[in-house]
Amino acid sequence: MTMTTLKGRHALVTGGGRGIGRAIAASLMKAGATVTIVGRNPATLEQAIMQGDAHAAAVADVSDAQRVQAAVQESVSRYGPVDLMIANAGGAASAPFMKSGPEVFRQMLDVNLLGVTNVAQAVLHSMAERGFGRIVAVASTAGLKGYPYVSAYCAAKHAVIGFVRALALETAKTGVTVNAVCPGFTDTDLVAESLETIMRKTGRTREDALGELVKHNPQGRLIDPSEVAAAVLWLCSEEARSVTGQAIVVAGGEI
Repeated sequence: MTMTTLKGRHALVTGGGRGIGRAIAASLMKAGATVTIVGRNPATLEQAIMQGDAHAAAVADVSDAQRVQAAVQESVSRYGPVDLMIANAGGAASAPFMKSGPEVFRQMLDVNLLGVTNVAQAVLHSMAERGFGRIVAVASTAGLKGYPYVSAYCAAKHAVIGFVRALALETAKTGVTVNAVCPGFTDTDLVAESLETIMRKTGRTREDALGELVKHNPQGRLIDPSEVAAAVLWLCSEEARSVTGQAIVVAGGEI
């Protein structure tokens, strides 16, 4: 098996300053890509660059289409057209459905769905013109099944999967592939915050709270961000040129 090389490719990773996004950025960089990370927190982005996990950054809220366009143009002026677009930025809100008003659903759709479609629209024309592109959305197992108390999040992630499947068909003859990676609960600071919330609301120990999360995974563990990054790296490779419209699950056999 040959090692994936992305030398000469420009990758843009949203939510690239921490967690899964940062692991993806680091993986693409090690494979030879020039990596631009996008996020809302300049300090977090700068830290990732200083520690060698990305080349440059642009500040943007992915739910803001105009700011996304500006961030993409900024990165293009620095390193050239985007070849690999990883739409990783997202967020989760937890509440019973009867306490989840329209604003919660709107918030989840803005960050999780529009956060993907906005960046896709900003890079797709150039990719199609050049006859090459990789668009990868980091979705979730919540895009393929339901979980209680996160109905708005599940709805938004299901929408991402539908978008990926539709756009893959539109772009099938252009040299652009469109896929999703669907991790289960992953060992990130966001999951750490979820553990703290469970502990605070239920009085459980951290061990018990963690057990509540990993019970969905037949392997009984959290996913490592590097495992998600490895799936993304392969989807960006030349070897994956026939893989499009897929939702690849990284969840220890959960789905």
